[in-house]
Amino acid sequence: MKFFLSKKYSSVASLVKACQQQDPRAQTVFYERYKSRMTGICRRYAKTVAEADDIFQDAFVKIFNSIGDLKDPDAVDGWVKVTVVRTAINYYHRTTREQELHDSLDGMDIQLESDDYAKLMDQMNVHDLLEMINALPDKYRTVINLHLIDGYTHTEIGEMLSISDATSRSQFMRGRNLLLKKLELKGIVHHENF
Repeated sequence: MKFFLSKKYSSVASLVKACQQQDPRAQTVFYERYKSRMTGICRRYAKTVAEADDIFQDAFVKIFNSIGDLKDPDAVDGWVKVTVVRTAINYYHRTTREQELHDSLDGMDIQLESDDYAKLMDQMNVHDLLEMINALPDKYRTVINLHLIDGYTHTEIGEMLSISDATSRSQFMRGRNLLLKKLELKGIVHHENF
C-alpha cells in the first residue's frame, strides 16, 4: 500500500529519521501512514472496536518511544507490524481468562480434511470470515490470526504466547474446527464434487 509522503519527507527513511528527531509533523504523517492497516490488524485480535483502538494506541506509544532504536529505516514497515502484533498479544495476555471454553470444547470432534478447510474459506467473503474469526474465544482467535493470517509458525506462536508449540497446534485445530462448525451453520458445507 503506497502512502503519499509530503515533499518534506520524500522517502520512508527520511520520515523515520524525522520521527527519530521527534518532529511532530513527521509523527503525524507516520501515524496516518499506518493507521488504517494497523487498526485492521488490531481489530483481528480484539473483541471490540474499542479494544482494537486501545491496542493501536498502545502500539503507537511503544513505536514512538522506541523509534530511535530502529537502525534500518527501510525496515520500518515490518518493525511496525511486529510491534502492533506483539502489543495485541500482550493485550491478550492481560485480558484473557485461563480456561475460556476449554472444558466445553474438549469433547467437540469435527474432523475435516485440510483441503476441505481451504475450500470452505474460499467460499467466504473476507469480511464475513474475519467477523467469524473475531467471534471465536480469545485463545483460538489469537492463534488462528497468528498462524493462518499473519503466517507465524506454531513454534513462534508458542514463544509469543508462552505456550508450547503443541498447545498452539491444539488451539489452532480446536479453533479451526469451531470455525468450520460455524461455517456449516451458515450453510457453507463440504460437497464431494467441489
